[in-house]
Amino acid sequence: MLRRGERREETPPPGGPHHYQMRERLISIGDDYNIEDEAGRRAFHIDGKALRVRHTLKFQDPSGNDLYEIQERMARVRDTMAITRGGQKVAEVRKALVAPARERLDVKIEGGQDMTVQGNLVDHEYEIRQDGRIPVATVSKRWFRARDTYGVEVTPGQDAALILAITVCVDDMLHD
Repeated sequence: MLRRGERREETPPPGGPHHYQMRERLISIGDDYNIEDEAGRRAFHIDGKALRVRHTLKFQDPSGNDLYEIQERMARVRDTMAITRGGQKVAEVRKALVAPARERLDVKIEGGQDMTVQGNLVDHEYEIRQDGRIPVATVSKRWFRARDTYGVEVTPGQDAALILAITVCVDDMLHD
């Protein structure tokens, strides 16, 4: 068994999946998250903007530059969150109208292949699939013992920041 410091020195195999650890800050104004890579380095930060009419999250790189803005959509029949970059909508995450046997969210990707989020969403045990078939990410809380920590494994060739932004939407929509 490796110690925590030894794990930080490991590097992932080239071309393999990318692993991220999502940890919600328990004491913060708004919803703040830090996302670490497999080496334990801060890869992204989610800054929850408090005191706004619509729930808004800023998805930032380690330097604090905004990559995406995640915002709750009001007055919709289904719970919906939009992911934008530079004011342009990139994706929209919404609860499925009918999801037999398992929880499901639909992700509409602007100019790309739509995705489906399906599994045990409340317990952070689910997959994100492109066109309902091709797995692009796996989310699991089983990999960690910490209370508000879960892992995200993103397949190679995917926009990890967008996949993680979708994961943040799932977390936000189901864990208010």
